[in-house]
Amino acid sequence: MCGVAGFIDLKRETTRADLESLARKMAATLRHRGPDDSGVWVDEQAGVAFGHQRLSIIDLSAAGRQPMPSASGRYVLCYNGEVYNADELRGELESLGHAFRGHSDTEVIVEGCAAWGLDVLLPRLIGMFAFALWDRETRTLTLVRDRLGIKPMYWGRAGSTLLFGSELKSLRAHPAFDAGIDRDALVSLLRHNYVRGPHSIYRGIQKLTPGHVARFDESGGSRIEPFWDLAPLAQTREKDVRSDSETLEALESLLRDAVKRRMVADVPLGAFLSGGIDSSTVVALMQSQSNRPVRTFTIGFNEAGYDEAKHAKAVAAHLGTDHTELYVDANAGRDVIPRLPEWFDEPFADASQIPTYLVSELTRRHVTVALSGDGGDEVFAGYTRYLWADAIWDRLRLLPRGVRQAAAVGLRALSPRTWDSLLRVAPERLRPPQAGERIHKMAGILPRDSIDDVYRALISQWQDPACAVIGGTEPGGPIWDDRLAETIPDPIARMQYLDTITYLPDDILTKVDRASMAVGLEARVPLLDHRVVEFAWAMPQEIKTRNRQGKWPLRQILYKYVPKEMVERPKQGFAVPIGEWLRGPLRDWAEDLLSERRLREDGFFQPAPIRRMWKEHLSGRRNRQYQLWGPLMFQAWRAHQAAQT
Repeated sequence: MCGVAGFIDLKRETTRADLESLARKMAATLRHRGPDDSGVWVDEQAGVAFGHQRLSIIDLSAAGRQPMPSASGRYVLCYNGEVYNADELRGELESLGHAFRGHSDTEVIVEGCAAWGLDVLLPRLIGMFAFALWDRETRTLTLVRDRLGIKPMYWGRAGSTLLFGSELKSLRAHPAFDAGIDRDALVSLLRHNYVRGPHSIYRGIQKLTPGHVARFDESGGSRIEPFWDLAPLAQTREKDVRSDSETLEALESLLRDAVKRRMVADVPLGAFLSGGIDSSTVVALMQSQSNRPVRTFTIGFNEAGYDEAKHAKAVAAHLGTDHTELYVDANAGRDVIPRLPEWFDEPFADASQIPTYLVSELTRRHVTVALSGDGGDEVFAGYTRYLWADAIWDRLRLLPRGVRQAAAVGLRALSPRTWDSLLRVAPERLRPPQAGERIHKMAGILPRDSIDDVYRALISQWQDPACAVIGGTEPGGPIWDDRLAETIPDPIARMQYLDTITYLPDDILTKVDRASMAVGLEARVPLLDHRVVEFAWAMPQEIKTRNRQGKWPLRQILYKYVPKEMVERPKQGFAVPIGEWLRGPLRDWAEDLLSERRLREDGFFQPAPIRRMWKEHLSGRRNRQYQLWGPLMFQAWRAHQAAQT
């Protein structure tokens, strides 16, 4: 994996020496993404500069260095990612008479562009990628991001300069960069705990939408268009009519191929293993295609209620992997927090970023590449909220809204702490964790007017985030598009679609990319092979959610390798006890960031709603960890940025 950065001086007033110096400076901020090598390339006449940091995975020799010009000299490529069908494409190019200098996938991409053109090549690529391509003949810059958004790409204009890069820190390194905060994006952060694309935390800087190509001419004119779009797949009513056995056989064959392709590397390789359905399926398919034990890695927290390591250990023992586990205490988790703003580069508040970093750090001590099970929930309808929202709305819509509103008032009459006390008389097996908080969440859902409104409530940390951001207005977006109910009538499919184009790239994949890249580890996600995604969307919805349980096809395949009872348990997630830490060892840190004086002086948040939630959390009346983590990560990020200037 690598880091890419660059710019175009649209006035073409920058000297060659300054172009090279600035490109080198921008790329140097990304050294963690590519510690093995670096390079720059400039076209002084066009005002173009590329910078690159390389993590050597395929072809460790100098033949894989970037930025890489094509043999003809027409194209120059600055690339981050891996293309897993490069060998087949290389064979076709060789049959056309092309002689390769090395065996990197970078060379396959740049020569494929030269031979066939980018528009022909892109649909043929299997992999994860974000790259910049300069065409010296047409004097056109093209930015590309893979179909699902596995790899990042930011871009934007700063005066007469067009900037791009893998992370925002590379854009900030250019002297023309304007660091103005986008308050609308801050509203998005409070709702989701991430900044939803195409926005970034900075005005005028965007995330390139997954599956899109952005083309810029030498005057800065732009055209952005998709080369792959999930919408038609989600909207089609004509689904695959194969039998269950035929579907499972075809899916397993496709998954085996997706996993096998991602096991090719010229460096040591392993896998993350949590012991859940997704990671266990990936590891099982890896081990079944390996002639030696696969390296697997997991971490566990010593604090009760936050440990899945024992489940991973059992799966690893059954599959015969070479397993490494690390138990960490609360101090190790908390020690990560001060560096989160540096690694994530814009405010990001999914607290599972902490264990994701810790398992990446552990894994990087032993291997350079790790396969991950991310994406299974979105692709195969695995989130509990899909089935829960569908079932609860079937009942709620039969009740008059007034009755539901009255019930909501009644449920909120008792605090979550009181509900927890009352429910202690119930058998433990019938008493869900954080029952009081769940009852209050149910109260917030009861008055909703549609299942889409229920979905929005479930995915929102703040139900009215604009109330807390001074001068901020919530951006529109697909979650507010009521027309989707017409084109994707199945509510579970609709929720899947929305998660795949928002939560998946902007939260899950951002978390995995930044946490792994912080330690120079390449994470590969076979369940997001676009062929697997397309196959899954061609299945009838009832196959994915059979017997009121998600991921039915994945489960059936996994049961061939791992006993059902070893992997079937309530979904826990990659959690850490942030709420407890905020009342304990993190209390002073949080109080400083959220003090009324500081909030007023900074001028981004209305102090009243933030302080109210903070006091509720400290009192124990409510667990506000998810609502508070967004403002805390923004405040910590701003403090980090101020320290850098």
